[in-house]
Amino acid sequence: MSNARPDQRTEARQDTRAEPYVRLERVTRKFGDFVAVDDVSLQIRRGEIFCLLGGSGCGKTTLLRMLAGFEQPTSGSIWIDGVDVTGLPPYERPVNMMFQSYALFPHMTVEQNVAFGLRQDRIPRAEIKERAGAMLELVRMREFAGRKPHQLSGGQRQRVALARSLVKRPKLLLLDEPLAALDKKLRQHTQFELINIQETLGVTFVVVTHDQEEAMTLASRIGVMNHGEIIQVGTPTDIYEYPNSRFVADFIGSVNLFEGRLVEDEPDYVRIASDELGGAFYISHGVSAAPGAVVWVALRPEKIQISREQPEGDGDNRIAGVVAEIAYLGDQSVYLVRLASGRQVRVTQPNIVRQGSAGRITWDEAVWLSWDATSPVVVTQ
Repeated sequence: MSNARPDQRTEARQDTRAEPYVRLERVTRKFGDFVAVDDVSLQIRRGEIFCLLGGSGCGKTTLLRMLAGFEQPTSGSIWIDGVDVTGLPPYERPVNMMFQSYALFPHMTVEQNVAFGLRQDRIPRAEIKERAGAMLELVRMREFAGRKPHQLSGGQRQRVALARSLVKRPKLLLLDEPLAALDKKLRQHTQFELINIQETLGVTFVVVTHDQEEAMTLASRIGVMNHGEIIQVGTPTDIYEYPNSRFVADFIGSVNLFEGRLVEDEPDYVRIASDELGGAFYISHGVSAAPGAVVWVALRPEKIQISREQPEGDGDNRIAGVVAEIAYLGDQSVYLVRLASGRQVRVTQPNIVRQGSAGRITWDEAVWLSWDATSPVVVTQ
């Protein structure tokens, strides 16, 4: 299994991705007066795992179905490997799709399910057996070749569906919520299996998911969708650390969002005064806004330090509060700290050292919160 992070996998394959492999040009899909996908232009590179991430009804599955050919765009065009496939039916596209329900044939064995598409294409019997066997070996299901789907666990059925989708050697594999039916631990384990299989075969994957953690784990790049539009495209690091809007900042992970006003704008820093904070943010990077403009500061909970003692020195990026709530999650603790302004701030701290209850910050304690000048991100929309 590859140990590379998604961003590292992206960098390692940049040389093979100079030209877009999948290209959507101003694609719109309407159902009557309802706009499900709104003027989307997108480029997906060869051999990457690209995740379409968004909440229910955002248009991500409709976009996936247009790539597959099950839906036709109201306007715009879709290109795969340099070929305009906009008007082609699904069976004429170099694409396969793995559905959320897996859609395995209950009366067929595992091997028959995997081989079904090859038989439909009238591939010679010997080649069918060889290709189906190799694919079952890849997904570690060869020993279950004779079982029926009802005799398999959810994770095993997921791997059979994946094998059936890949055995025809598509140029592009579309996966609609592929791990949604699995429990959390199995889902986390299967994410890495999926990455390993994709890297072994080199097939381009487009994955639809509403699960942020799943997208961050699987994807070399993510497209965040809302109301039929792609709001931001980037690596997991880009999306998490540098959101381009309040929506993206709030949708990906946990975040504290503060409304404020730009009061100082210097080449190497800005200061944002915030009534919600009851103080000011000193941020060591610029912002595209005019002095006095209303902006929002996004500050991730894990980037905030919490302590009983007041931080040394004077200045910004510190505030006093009182602990209102605590959640102990084992690997980390979550604190909700109430500020004098009435605003609650979410803080997460890793439980690196095993402590007795006597050493921990507890409810109703007065505490100080502080953060580095590099930690906040300013968004203007």
